Amino acid sequence: MSAGKDDIIKAVDRLATDLERLSHKIHDNPELGYQEVKAAGWLTEFLAAQGFKVERGVAGVETAFRATIETGEGPTIAILCEYDALPGIGHACGHNVIAAAGAGAGAALAALKQQLPRGRIQVVGTPAEEGGGGKVRLVHGGVFKGVDAAMMIHGWDKWIPQQDLLGIVRVGFEFTGQAAHASADPWEGVNALDAVIQTFNNVSMLRQQVRPQCRIHGIITHGGAAPNIIPEFAAATFYVRAPKLDEMWALHRRVVACAEGAAKATGCTLKVVEQDNTYEPMRRNQTLLDAFRANMARLGLPEAPEVKDRLGSSDVGNVSQVVPTIQPLVKIAPDGTPIHSRAFEAAAVSPLAREGLLAAAKVMAMTAFDLLAEPGLLTRAHQEFAAAK
Repeated sequence: MSAGKDDIIKAVDRLATDLERLSHKIHDNPELGYQEVKAAGWLTEFLAAQGFKVERGVAGVETAFRATIETGEGPTIAILCEYDALPGIGHACGHNVIAAAGAGAGAALAALKQQLPRGRIQVVGTPAEEGGGGKVRLVHGGVFKGVDAAMMIHGWDKWIPQQDLLGIVRVGFEFTGQAAHASADPWEGVNALDAVIQTFNNVSMLRQQVRPQCRIHGIITHGGAAPNIIPEFAAATFYVRAPKLDEMWALHRRVVACAEGAAKATGCTLKVVEQDNTYEPMRRNQTLLDAFRANMARLGLPEAPEVKDRLGSSDVGNVSQVVPTIQPLVKIAPDGTPIHSRAFEAAAVSPLAREGLLAAAKVMAMTAFDLLAEPGLLTRAHQEFAAAK
């Protein structure tokens, strides 16, 4: 195994220029969720050239793909790529690095195909992480059936093997009142904007009564037509997050109650608009994390403590609910660089991002190699996964 891992390191180093170029191309051509035609095309072309059998448009999602190499009957290990950008600020989440690192890990293993234990490696392209729920659609489409373990990385300002993710449910509120002249006949109106504002006030009071790791945040999406018209329609969208599914849904019910109370107080009617791309919390798998951590140590990568306060959400949480999955954080930006910022977008093509990309590709490839070579490792990962249900 030691010789195999040395060969993985050499394979990634040989691909370094191509991987950085791939990362920069994706970064310089940002595409929003489900519109990542260029990124998906470049990734699948690269993987096909490395000897992968490529399936495009898997699960009916045009910009999703699955690339496979097989060495015989055995476990299936999936390495995930993300490549959608954020509106307005491009790859300020570093998805260009995620994509190139995943493709690089797969390519390094393909270069060692004759040395690999029996099994298969799949590089899975997962669009629309930034709110579009691409992985949710792939889970429902059966892409992860038969997968024994999955992994990916995410850019950060430190190396952290485990980052908890909050579940998130999105809900919209549409209030309908009655228009009237705001000065001449205000008593004839029913103010839908008042209902939205009261919802925000109710939620603000609710926040004191929720656990510290829970999050509630929203925006007004429609506030009226003109100041001299009592708004007959107003709307808002809220995100509700929590570390456990039952907590998330319980908090969701309380937020809906805030809107219901506002509707009753103002005399408006309320339509609750539920969105179907719920992101589930990340289920920890310590067995896989320990294997990843051991390969980090082999490369001399510094490990920072887990983050307890900078908590986000991702649809990789949905994957972790159906198959043992990890998403370690990889240093691609200077310490203290906030994610989803213009500074992070610039860092995603810096020399530090190149270092993180190549190191992540090596560690993921070595960890996948471990999972193919050591049946007991996968057995323990699945036992832990089953016990956590």
